[in-house]
This record gives sequence, C-alpha cells and structure tokens, in this order.
Amino acid sequence: MRSLQDDFLKYQAKTTPHPLGIVVKKAKGSYITDTVGKKYLDFIAGVSACSLGHCHPKVVSAIRKQTKKYMHVMVYGEFAQEPAVDLSKELIELLPENHESIYLTNSGTEAIEGALKLAKRSTGRSELIGAYNSYHGSTHGALSLLGSEHQKIGYRPLLPNTRFIRFNDEEDLELISTKTAAVIIETIQGGAGFILPENDYLLKVKKRCEAVGALLILDEIQPGFGRTGRFFGFENFNVIPDIIVMGKGMGGGLPVGAFSASHELMRNFEEKPKLGHITTFGGNPVIAAASLATLRVIRDSKLMRDIPEKEALFRAELNHSKIKSINGMGLMLAPILENSDLANQAVLKCIDRGLLLFWLLWEKKALRISPPLSISKKEIKKGCAIIRSVLDEI
Repeated sequence: MRSLQDDFLKYQAKTTPHPLGIVVKKAKGSYITDTVGKKYLDFIAGVSACSLGHCHPKVVSAIRKQTKKYMHVMVYGEFAQEPAVDLSKELIELLPENHESIYLTNSGTEAIEGALKLAKRSTGRSELIGAYNSYHGSTHGALSLLGSEHQKIGYRPLLPNTRFIRFNDEEDLELISTKTAAVIIETIQGGAGFILPENDYLLKVKKRCEAVGALLILDEIQPGFGRTGRFFGFENFNVIPDIIVMGKGMGGGLPVGAFSASHELMRNFEEKPKLGHITTFGGNPVIAAASLATLRVIRDSKLMRDIPEKEALFRAELNHSKIKSINGMGLMLAPILENSDLANQAVLKCIDRGLLLFWLLWEKKALRISPPLSISKKEIKKGCAIIRSVLDEI
C-alpha cells in the first residue's frame, strides 16, 4: 500500500530534489506532529508565516465564523465585504500618515508585483533598482529584482531596466537617478542572513529617492506583523517608505499579502487604464477574517512587548563556540556557524531530534530561527539545548 509520503513524492511538484518529507498529521501552538506521533518543536513557523503559532484559537474561530456567512462572492475591489474593509482600516491605523489605502493580494510576491507596477505607473519611469542578495519572491517581476543571478539564470529574459545596489553601501546610492521609478529593498535582508541596515542606511536611501523623484518600496514580508518587536520592521529605523509590502505573518497561517500607499498613488490603478491591477481572490473574506484576527492579537496582546526579552534569551542560550555570531533582531535570528557543511548537518540533526530549523537562501552558514511570536521561554530553552547538544556532536 502506498504511503502519503510516496504519493507526495510522486504527484506533488517539488522545489528541491530532496524535500524534508515530514508527513504532517496535526499542528498546534509551537509544535507539529507527524503521522507516527513524533512531535517537532517549530523554530521555523512556516518560514515566518505562522506568527501566532499553529491553529491559534482566535484565528480558527474567525475562519469558522466567516465561513458560516459567505466565502468568495466577487473579484477584488467590486463588493464591500466586512472582513476586508475592517482589515484595511485597522492596518491603516498602524501605518504612517502617508499610507491611506491598502491593496490586498493572495501572497507577498503578488503584492511585490503590484508595488512594482504602481511605482512605474505613478512616476512614468521604467527603471527599478533592487539590492544584491535580496529576495522578494519568485514571480517574474519579483524575480527580476531578486539579487542573485544564480537563481535567475534559467528564467531570462526578465524585466528590462533593472539595476542593483549593495545593501548598506552608501556609495551605490548615486546609482539612483532621475530615471529610477523605485528602489525596492527588504527592511531586513532575509535570504542574505538577516542583515540589518546600518548607519541610518534606509533613511539615506529614502532621502536619495526624494532628491531624484523616485519612490522607496520597503519589503516587510518577513519583519512585518510584530516579528522585530514593532508592528513593522521599518519602525526601528527612522524611515517612512512610499510603498510598503507585507505578507507571510499577517495571515495567521493562511495565504495573504498586501501593499499600502497614499490615495494619490493608489488611484493610478483606477484609470488610464481602468483595472490597472486586478486579482480574483485578493481580499477573500475568509482569509481577511483570519488576518484581522491575527492583527488584533498581535496589536492588543503583550506579544510584541515580550519579543526583546525572548531575543535576549535566544542569544544567551545560543552561546556556543561553533556559533560565530547571531544576525538579525527580535524573533528573526540567524546564528552563523563556521561553515556551510556544519550548518547543513546541524539543521538535519536537529530535525532528527525533534527541533525544526531551516536554511537561508543565500547565507549557507546560517541557521534560520523564526519561531512563532507566541513561543514560550520554556520552549526557547528546550530548542536551544537541542541546538547546543547537536553542535557538541558534529
């Protein structure tokens, strides 16, 4: 008799030759349980997506309540639907004053596509600038601004008129010119190793954009929704972008994305041509209900207030000779090991011991630690003890 894992390998398209292949039975809180009853403490949270852990009761309740009323009824932007309207309104209340309108999408990468189109339409320019070692998603526009040629080489031609600058390198800001529609960068570079901006770098990018009439798009898909201890990561760095892209953790485990801007910018989608950016399932009421519940829990609870203390605990518990440094902030941390082989062994051996870690895209010496914001101190200590034990052995 074929197993679920066999069918997974045969019928479902994969992204690598050797997926982890854990056969999931259930997930609750900070744990995932497989079909033979093995529990895994989750330090990944669906790659920063399950911000409240798995099956948070308020998110589940919101989903159930909404499915009893209605699910999909009409394409985005035509009908007024309470979950999507309330989500947009409460998001706006958390954003800077120049962000007055929310466009809801199905994912972060779709939101990136919309943001890039909005910048080109609003400025009348075609040049887009990204950062080396960035990651914004895998759709064609997002891939065009992804900062790793190795990842793009098999999919060219991509968007023309794209250029790249080095993150945290102020000399490269001169490349931003009157030809530039927008600069798109991650508030914290994820795949590069959770690299923080330094020396007011984001503010300097913004000032350069203002000087030449370009827009600044900040990719908040990972740091957004509380992961750094502030609701949005850019709040830590004294900058206000023109367009903000969000996703991952905003859905409580369901697929969602969004981008925000001023009314003046967003109205460019309404005419010349009409339907400048359209989506069927963006703003889906069930998804929006889950996202609204997630927003309210993060905003109204003490989760964000506890994050600095949890970060400090991680850093204290991960004091080990084979960990050379720990990048990132909040619950977006990347211990950097001596080499990539050591990191690879550590991830796999920790999974064997019941701790889910993962890799980062470009920084191969790193361990990804992006647990649910709701993870307990006891669970942090338990997981870090497993990491130390594994590092002692390899």
